[in-house]
Amino acid sequence: MTFLRQAILAVFLSGAALTTACTTYEPTAATTQNIDAMSVSALDSLTQNNAAARAIAAKSRAVLVFPSIVKAGLVFGGAYGEGELRRGSNVVGYYNSFTGSWGLQAGAQSYGYAVFLMNEAAEDYVTTSDGWEIGVGPTVVVVDQGVAENISSSTLQDDAYAFIFDQKGLMAGVSIEGTKITKVK
Repeated sequence: MTFLRQAILAVFLSGAALTTACTTYEPTAATTQNIDAMSVSALDSLTQNNAAARAIAAKSRAVLVFPSIVKAGLVFGGAYGEGELRRGSNVVGYYNSFTGSWGLQAGAQSYGYAVFLMNEAAEDYVTTSDGWEIGVGPTVVVVDQGVAENISSSTLQDDAYAFIFDQKGLMAGVSIEGTKITKVK
């Protein structure tokens, strides 16, 4: 695929993500079943393949998981996905995740992320706020290999720990900074 075609596709996907993110809807039973299945599968894979995620999951109070985020951009970009808040094996609520960006960017990709909430205050903030903007509210540590090497059950002091997983596509860099998470009513 030529660069021009990739750029056109990225702009189209970016517009679709922005349009989708600006609409709210009541999830149907089929949609919630799909989100449930994808979330359980993503969490199982993450905790089986990542020792730090496994250790944090064992100590966490709840987890906010977005098994599939689609990101696209050409100068202006967006990312959108749907997920759920889980406490143990129970689903507490359904959420969407939206990120807007601008800068030198072109391409499209998909990825997932999970935010392990470590205390009651962090979970309450997610469930009671009218949209949680990551970077505002509870302290979130994005766990990469460097951070993961230094994590132990005695060093878990922050409100939340985020893991990005299953990155695929043609866009450099993934961040959850500037992401707004909103409960689907």
